[in-house]
Amino acid sequence: MKKIVIHQANQMITMRGASEQPKIGEAMSDLGIIENGSLAMEGGKIVAIGTKEEVERFIVQNWGNEDVEEVNALGKIVLPGFIDPHTHLVFAGSREYELEMRLNGASYLEILQAGGGILASTRMTRAASEAALVEDTWSRLNRFLLQGVTTVEAKSGYGLTLEDELKQLRAAKQLAQKHPLDVVSTFMGAHAVPTEYKEDPEAYIKLVIEEMMPKVAAENLAEFCDVFCEAGVFSVEQSERILEAGKKHGLIPKVHADEIKPLGGAELAAKVGAVSADHLLQASDEGIQAMAEAGVVAVLLPGTAFYLMAPYARARDMIAAGVPVALSTDRNPGSSPTESLQLIMNLACLNMKMTPAEVLTATTINAAHAIGRAKEVGSLEVGKAADVIIMDAPNYAMLQYNFGTNFVESVLKNGEFVVKDGQLCFNT
Repeated sequence: MKKIVIHQANQMITMRGASEQPKIGEAMSDLGIIENGSLAMEGGKIVAIGTKEEVERFIVQNWGNEDVEEVNALGKIVLPGFIDPHTHLVFAGSREYELEMRLNGASYLEILQAGGGILASTRMTRAASEAALVEDTWSRLNRFLLQGVTTVEAKSGYGLTLEDELKQLRAAKQLAQKHPLDVVSTFMGAHAVPTEYKEDPEAYIKLVIEEMMPKVAAENLAEFCDVFCEAGVFSVEQSERILEAGKKHGLIPKVHADEIKPLGGAELAAKVGAVSADHLLQASDEGIQAMAEAGVVAVLLPGTAFYLMAPYARARDMIAAGVPVALSTDRNPGSSPTESLQLIMNLACLNMKMTPAEVLTATTINAAHAIGRAKEVGSLEVGKAADVIIMDAPNYAMLQYNFGTNFVESVLKNGEFVVKDGQLCFNT
């Protein structure tokens, strides 16, 4: 089995000690930094981590004179692979024309009601083949990988028919099997009410619950169930019915909550035991407190607020209340067309007043908790997957001091280089 050692990182950022529970409050600033740190990998797993001297001692005692690939990280930082816990990355087409509509004053809901937004992507995704969806999404995954993302969540929700929702999820499953980046799937048939059900949304909810969910579960196409709980989309009561039905099929709840109107989505997430509530731009004080008490991860999406020119989520209030906070690109074709999680980290600092340490926690171990992967990834600890980033920066604060910069030099996925010197290097 291949053996690789990364030596002498200026800062080895481990995120250790939070595999069971996400970091909250002041603990979000504890990065578990090892100065002059080294890390050994074998068989896709981390087998040793510590100072250069500690890891060298492990090598002598356990590997002896065996062949070892050595990587010098002097002057650089080493982190866990980034995790993006909220995307809509399997889709066809684009919606660049909506930018000018927004600049001319059209709101998100007005664009949706005019047949744009989610419904426009639905038309284009329905027209695309599964093979075309795989091909288009492959390129997006490559860009994520170049940005240091090694695990990504992917939602359906641009099909809104039984066959087209299954098509999206099957494409995501193919990508999870073939691309080095891990893809974690979420069923989101309740992303919008399609045009053909505009006059009878209850009939569409029945379709989601009685036809889509059983098929998704039978084919093992998703782990989570999400719903757009929003004024003009799905009410709190409708969302609760959908999420509770999903639980009966083994689908763990997530909620698109309080993005545009303060509807009570955060409170709903706490009530149904959701693993995460996402967006939360308009979350109430009561909703934030309910999430804290229930341990719901707040997945914040500052790229969406930036692109829609909307108010940002109250990250500081959430952290102060004890809510575990994660960050995501919300990669989608309409309101956040970016694969740059590093830009999202910049926005979180500059516009939500999160600290550079907090945003690293929010894009690693807390993001892993938001998709149920914290025991496998999200931190650099012995026994975990060797998902590792080497970044050409002398310390972690440099990442947020510079904005719009990709500092990724190399990425290892399960102990294999997939990015070297800023270039993709895996076999397809």
